Amino acid sequence: MTAPRVPGTQARYGRVSLALSFFVQGTAFALLVTRIPAIQDRYGISDALLPAFLAAVPVLAGIGSVLTERLVRRVRPSRVLRAAQPVVCLALWAVGAAGSMAQAAVALAVFGLAVGVLDAAMNMLGVSLQRAYGRSIMLGFHATYSLGGIAGASLAWAGAHGEVSLAELYGPVVAVLVPVAVVAGRWFVDGPAVAGRDRGGPNGEGQGGAGAPGGVAAVPMRLLLPLCLVMAFAYIGDSTVSNWSAKYLQDVLGSSEQVATVPYNVYMVTTLLGRAVGDPGVRRFGAGAVVRAGAVVAAGGFAVVAVAPGPRTGMAGFTLLGLGLCVIVPQTFAAAGRLAYEHNGAGASDSAIARLNIFNYVGFLVGSPLVGVLGDAWSYRGAMLVPMLLVLVTLVYARSFGSSGARYGDGHERPRTADVG
Repeated sequence: MTAPRVPGTQARYGRVSLALSFFVQGTAFALLVTRIPAIQDRYGISDALLPAFLAAVPVLAGIGSVLTERLVRRVRPSRVLRAAQPVVCLALWAVGAAGSMAQAAVALAVFGLAVGVLDAAMNMLGVSLQRAYGRSIMLGFHATYSLGGIAGASLAWAGAHGEVSLAELYGPVVAVLVPVAVVAGRWFVDGPAVAGRDRGGPNGEGQGGAGAPGGVAAVPMRLLLPLCLVMAFAYIGDSTVSNWSAKYLQDVLGSSEQVATVPYNVYMVTTLLGRAVGDPGVRRFGAGAVVRAGAVVAAGGFAVVAVAPGPRTGMAGFTLLGLGLCVIVPQTFAAAGRLAYEHNGAGASDSAIARLNIFNYVGFLVGSPLVGVLGDAWSYRGAMLVPMLLVLVTLVYARSFGSSGARYGDGHERPRTADVG
């Protein structure tokens, strides 16, 4: 059985399959990061050595993203994604089933490299499909990633509650995720190939495509730098929540240990909700307006957390953070792809997304130690104001999100029949 050749049907199949890929990735990543303490205990990783293990994953992911930029000059992003996703899942299983610390380190290294490739390729496909659709759909893809994260975190909680070993937890889950990824991969499409343009023909082999052996001219980094900074600052905010929300609620706001686990779960749920309704907002008001609103809401969340008199107010702040930060990352990918496409075509769009993706990991690496150092040297309340100010810098660069081509819906959306019908 082969994928339908009708462009509109092909685009819809591609959209559903890519959403499944985002879900699988969200599940796998959450299963890893939420079980870090169990991984540390299983392999006897000392507290002094643990930061090196944790830092190695985003560093290698950044390297994987750089490699993807080069790889997609000759291989379609859809093929890269099809190959990378099972590797990520199998590496997750290997982390739980390894027989020694050295084997676990190798598995984590493979996981990190493959995640960098996977994240870049997924967002390349998402941006190109959005371009083919002619309307905002990126937030929907990232919403399924958040849904996968909730599923993975829930499975991890169940495993920890039932005292299930890592191998017993990861094995059955990976046995499900790998077939889902393989089946979904059969329907991946590169957006311009659906629309029959951008890369010179219906199959995208024309001059200027990412699949062209000669490659394309890259967009100057100075044009991408504002979006790279926005991406890094958004992930500094995200890593602040994931790494410090529980400690902040318990040590600063005096909550119980049980209540301290709630903010991150609330943050994940509100991230899902915000992304689920974000695309209609972009179509109606434009990407720039939605990003500005998200930055203001996120900054307000950090401010509430910083001045919160107790746990309930602190949780309200983390709720606002989820609603605000959730829209920034997907729209940053979309803006980078659009900017590069307008300059040099679809191949340049893929290259720009791979470069931008590196700053995802930069923000993740910087965020946690930044808050920790400031909290120890100054105060954790004061430390929360730093990511607040960094998120507000997004307002300075909001023009990078807003051109006439970036606005969808209500007079701005291209006729859908021309793209997918």
